[in-house]
Order: sequence, then C-alpha cells, then structure tokens
Amino acid sequence: MSHSPVVRAGAPERLARMIRLETVSAELDERGRGDFDRFRELLVELYPLVHEHLAFERVTDLGLLYHWRGRGDGDPVVLMAHFDVVPADASHGWTFPPFEGRIHDGSVWGRGALDDKGPLLVLLEAAENLLAEGFAPARDVYLSFGGNEESYGGAAIAAADLLREQGVIPWLVLDEGGAVVDAPLPFLKVPAAMVGVGEKGVMTVRLSARGDGGHASAPPRLTAAARVARAVARLSPNPFPKRMPRSMRSMLRAFAPHTKGGARLLLRLLTALPWLTARVFARIGGEPAALVQTTVAPTMLGGGSAANVLPAEASATINLRVAIGEDVASVVRRLRQVIRERQVAIDVLEGDDPSPESPVDAPQFRAIADAVRASYPEAITAPYLMMAATDSRHFHRFAPAVYRFAPLAMTAAQRASIHGVDERVSIDSLERGERFHRALIRSLPE
Repeated sequence: MSHSPVVRAGAPERLARMIRLETVSAELDERGRGDFDRFRELLVELYPLVHEHLAFERVTDLGLLYHWRGRGDGDPVVLMAHFDVVPADASHGWTFPPFEGRIHDGSVWGRGALDDKGPLLVLLEAAENLLAEGFAPARDVYLSFGGNEESYGGAAIAAADLLREQGVIPWLVLDEGGAVVDAPLPFLKVPAAMVGVGEKGVMTVRLSARGDGGHASAPPRLTAAARVARAVARLSPNPFPKRMPRSMRSMLRAFAPHTKGGARLLLRLLTALPWLTARVFARIGGEPAALVQTTVAPTMLGGGSAANVLPAEASATINLRVAIGEDVASVVRRLRQVIRERQVAIDVLEGDDPSPESPVDAPQFRAIADAVRASYPEAITAPYLMMAATDSRHFHRFAPAVYRFAPLAMTAAQRASIHGVDERVSIDSLERGERFHRALIRSLPE
C-alpha cells in the first residue's frame, strides 16, 4: 500500500460551499429543514469516496453517522463534528456577508468557518484522501455529525445511544473544543494545541418573583422586579468556591519545560500550590477565572408591560457553567443560600453535570499529541478543561477516553469571532487540520 499522500486541491472552495447553506438550528422552525437536507446532499457530491466506501445511517432528522470498517477488531474510534451554526446578522458589521463563503486574504470567511464546518471539512478531507490511496484504518472509525449541537444536541444524544445499544465502546472519542493557540495563558506566549480532557457542566436557571401589579405611582417597598434585581446582584461577585481541576495541573506541568526565567518559576509555583493558583486565576478574570469556578452570567431580564405599571411578575435568566466538583443539585443549593430570598423561585430550565476528566497519561492522548506533531510541529500539546459544552458529553457515560480538539489554529481575534462577527479560518489551517486527521487515522493501533 502506498504511503505517499494523495491530497486533493480545492478544500477552501468546498468549505465556502458548506458555509453558503444556512444551517441555523435555532431558526429551524421558521426556515425549515431545506438547507440541512441540502448539506447532506452536498457532502455526497463533495466526498464521493466516503459515500462509496463508508456505511451511512441517518440518526434522527439531523444526525449523520458514517461507519468506516477497519482491518482489525479493536474498539472503534468516534470522530465528531456538527454542521449547524448559530445565527448571524449581516447588519452587525461583518466584512463580508456571513453566509457568502468569501475566500479572501488567505482565509475562508463566514458563519461556521471555525464552529464547526471547518473542523468537519478537514475530517472529511482526510478520510477522502486516505480512501484515494486505498487505505483502511487499523480499527473501525465512526464519523458522527450532528445538525443541532447549537440547540442542545438531540442528534448526538441519539447517535451515542445507538452506538451504546450496539455494544460499541469507543477507544477514543474526539470532538470540537480546543484549538492551536499562540498564547494559552496571559503570561505564556508559546504555540499550544489545547486538548479538552473534560468539560464544565451547563445550566440555565430562571429566577422569578411575583408581586401585586398596579400603578407605579405608589410602589410597595419591594416590587417583583426589585426582588429579582436584588437576587441577581447577590450573585456578584461570584459566590462559588475556587478549586483547581486535575487537568489544569497537568496543563501547567506541560508548559513548564517550555518556559524560562520568571515564567518557569511562576508555573512551578502555581503547580505546587493549587489552592493559590485557583485564587490567582479567579482574580485574573475571563477565561482563567472560568477554569477554576462555576461561572454565573445573567443573560435575560424580563417583566412589566409599561413604564408606569408595576409588573405582576419579573424574571431573570442565568446561564451557569458548572465546575468540576459541583453538580446541578449543589449549584441550586448554593444559589438558594446566596440569594436568601424565599419569594424568589429558582427553576432549572436545563442542566448537565460536568463530564469526568479523561486521562492525560493514556495512549489515546498520546495519539492526539503525535498527530499534532505531524501537523503543527511547533506546538506543545497540553490538556485543559473546556468551558463550553460539546456533543461529545453524551459519550462520557460509557466511553473512557473523550477529548475535545479542533485541529485549527485560532488567534484570540478568531476565537472571539466564534458566535461573533467575521468568523474566518486560514487556508493554511485547513491544510494542517487535514494533515492532523490523516496522521491520527493512519496511526491508530491494531
């Protein structure tokens, strides 16, 4: 079998065509499923060898599951991505219309370029290129693509359940998550492939209070709106404990050999004193703070019908990302303690506990690190804790090794463009991402 790579040209153009299909899962009811069905048809056109050689199964209306038979009978690998995107409004300052799929200045621009059509593309590119050279993997590979990850991932739940019912216990699950970044910590400027080994839980909670309506000219001492406002105010500063997850200590240890001087001393100190590190990170704020504690973000406020009418009911919606060591029940208990207001109801609208942390000292993690070396030789591979939720969380109930890494380079500005404005991926990054997956699939053990 030839090992000389067969790499097709035209990947940026294929991604541009994917971006032009407005697969916005949050708007599915208004838009209908047309673009989702067209996306599936587009994959058949763009990846003929994948569709010739891999078994295909539709899982719910929005899940696509491909099965690539391997040479051996080792536990299979599940490689994941999603093809739905969040909404994008061209009036919000996009350089190019968000669904135009413009190729400009060495990048492909548009909603989904990074989240998550770019990562889906590089996975299919690698599979198509390996099939073109007659390659068969050492063990079975499943490609699991969801069409509603951005709206709680029903397709991924169904795919995980289906595989579990078939007795499939994946050796490795790999989904979106971390990326190759140029400054993983504020004091550390070194290229790093950040591999999510666990993810925080996610909760949406509604705080609500009722009161007597009426004219605003003679308000009671505490209106429904005031009760809810006071409850929200009591959640700042963050009332949750600060603790260092195991994955963060592993992350700091991974960085230490690649630093010198003050930075190395600081990393050694932070690794040796996890209780201090948790407090330091909490004080830094932003992403470092989110790594060490449950975060509380009031996102929606509601109540009232007119400027001069007391609301009979007021509410606040709170989005929480639940840290390792907490769960949905413990978060609700702490909210009650901190709010200290019996007349404010706390309703959990949705809640997922954090996932367990997958091992760093394991052949699966080493396989990812080896594929990083083949595609981004300048980057250190380091574990970290994911703050966002991914479809892979539905596998951790029965899969021992679940990791989250999209093999694309992302600057701070690009990371900010995910769910924001001017989302774009570099063409160089697409080439390296394809190389990553090709190396990973080629090197799977028997």
